[in-house]
Amino acid sequence: MIWQDWVFSIGSWIFVIALIPTIRGGSKPALSTSLLTGSILAIFAITYFSLELWLSTVSTIATATSWYILAWQKYNSDHKKHDKG
Repeated sequence: MIWQDWVFSIGSWIFVIALIPTIRGGSKPALSTSLLTGSILAIFAITYFSLELWLSTVSTIATATSWYILAWQKYNSDHKKHDKG
């Protein structure tokens, strides 16, 4: 296992931890921001997979998933406001 895999993986897990307050909180980033960030991270995960950077692949999938959760939360929040409004 190469050291770069560890660096990318640790960085991704730090991002996941940093996103937890946003996932749990009331204020969410724009839907387009969350979708674009999650999609780019998913592409990074595929790239890491192709390079056999297994730790980076898993941790980047977790980070992308966190952004997709935020996108889903923002979408639901916007729809609830629209339905009431």
